[in-house]
Amino acid sequence: MVKPAFRHTREEILGLSVPLFATVGFDGVSMRDIAAAVGVTPAALYHHFSDKAQLCLDAVGYAFEEKMGPLKSVLDNGGKPWDRLEAFVVQLTRMLAQEKDFRRLIQWVLLDSNEPRLQSLADCVFRDLFNALRDLAGEIAPGQDPQPLVISTIGLVIYPFETQSVRRFLPGYTDQQEDPEAIARHVVGLLRNGLGAGHEEKS
Repeated sequence: MVKPAFRHTREEILGLSVPLFATVGFDGVSMRDIAAAVGVTPAALYHHFSDKAQLCLDAVGYAFEEKMGPLKSVLDNGGKPWDRLEAFVVQLTRMLAQEKDFRRLIQWVLLDSNEPRLQSLADCVFRDLFNALRDLAGEIAPGQDPQPLVISTIGLVIYPFETQSVRRFLPGYTDQQEDPEAIARHVVGLLRNGLGAGHEEKS
C-alpha cells in the first residue's frame, strides 16, 4: 500500500513546530531547523508565515486553541461559580499532567522577555480565557481585584509541574503528590478555605 504524500499544510507545519518551540524556546530554534523537522525548504515556510515570530505566535495559538476551548466551556456552562472554578482547576491540572509539550510551551512563554511578542500572545491567544476567568473571579470574590486572583489561581496549578524535577528531592515528598487529582484537590482547598480556615491565629 502506497503511503499518502505529506501535504505540508499550514496546520501540519504548526503541529510539527510546537514540539520544537516547546523544547528549546523561540531563540533556540531557527526557520531552517523548523523546515528540516517538517521536511520542507525554508522558502516553503515563508510561503505560509512572514517570519519566525509569526510562526511562533501561530504555533502557540495552535497549541492553545484545542486546549482553551474545553477550559472556556467549563467556565461558561452556567453552573455555580465555585463549581465552575473547581471544574476548571481539575481539567487544567489533568491537561498539564498529560501534555508534556504543552506544559513546556507554557514555561517558555513565561520565560520570554520580548514585549511585542508577549503583547501579541496576550491579545491573540490568552485574552478570551483570561477574561472568562476574570469574570468568574468577580462572581466569587466581588470585593477583590480579579486580575491577581486569576494569576494566583493559574500559578497554583502550574507551579507544581514547573518544580517537578526538584520537588522529589525535598523533605516530605511522596509519589502521591504527583497525582493530578491530588494537585487539583490541594489547589481547590486553598482557594476555598485558605491556609488558616478553622484555626485561631497563634501569638
